[in-house]
Amino acid sequence: MTHSSSHRPPLAAILVVPVVVAVILTLFAWPLAKLGPRDVPVGVAGAPALAERMAAQDGKFDVHRYDSEAAIRTAIEDREVYGGFVAGPSGAKVLTASAGSPAVAQMLTHAAAEGGKAVQVEDVVAASPAGGALPASVLPLVIGGLLVGVLAAFATSSALRRTALIVAGSLLAGVAGAAIVQSWLEVVDGDWAVNAAALSLTVLAIAATVVGLHALMGRAGILVAALTMVFVGNPFSGVATGPEMLPGPAGAIGQLLPPGAGGNLLRSTGFFDGAGGGRHIAVLAIWALAGFAALGIAAARRRLAPTPEVAMA
Repeated sequence: MTHSSSHRPPLAAILVVPVVVAVILTLFAWPLAKLGPRDVPVGVAGAPALAERMAAQDGKFDVHRYDSEAAIRTAIEDREVYGGFVAGPSGAKVLTASAGSPAVAQMLTHAAAEGGKAVQVEDVVAASPAGGALPASVLPLVIGGLLVGVLAAFATSSALRRTALIVAGSLLAGVAGAAIVQSWLEVVDGDWAVNAAALSLTVLAIAATVVGLHALMGRAGILVAALTMVFVGNPFSGVATGPEMLPGPAGAIGQLLPPGAGGNLLRSTGFFDGAGGGRHIAVLAIWALAGFAALGIAAARRRLAPTPEVAMA
């Protein structure tokens, strides 16, 4: 008995493997290999010369001038700047926020000490002892969103039921996530319900995108959503370092995708009482609404499509 080879891929298809490896490796390794400050917003108070020195460092810092140390502290707590430098009679003082970005906090400390003089460092908004684990929450949120979306897509064909499943699954995922990252591991602080809502909104945005693209494109839509969230959104999220530390457009792109917006929203709600989280909420809401809109459009198309009997008449 002979078997047809018409459905076998050509041997030359093996050449696709290095291309795929190269693309994935670039997406994940490039942001980390080219890590460095790019217009990182910082505050300066007390000495024009210090501000000029910081501003002259090849575009590393976006310097904001303030009248006092108290004003810089307020700006840090509102997530307008990552930290600040205060020049006084006793020497320079560095204000950091390890809760905002441990990498930036360390960089600011080193930048102030370049002259070889001792500087006083104060962590205005400190991360919790386990706060370094916060970036590890991004990929589980992506996986959770994809799972909720896939389950809703295949569990029912009703747009209303799919929507209900997405909302319910996202709420459950958010509660479970908050129970782990806050109640158990103590990775974040802040209001428990608000953190759970941030996690739920992230899962909702991803799940709605999956269901919406599936409704419009079939299984190819799920693949597009998964590839975008895992291989672009995850490495470009900037949650571990801050988006301003990523090369080129990677940081900006990452903040426009649910993984980056969701991870940084959790940082805002978990350490800064929600300050700076408005733009992340807007991004997640847009993705969720776009997904639901796509689901509605696909449902409307099905309703308007002629039945076989009508088409044959």
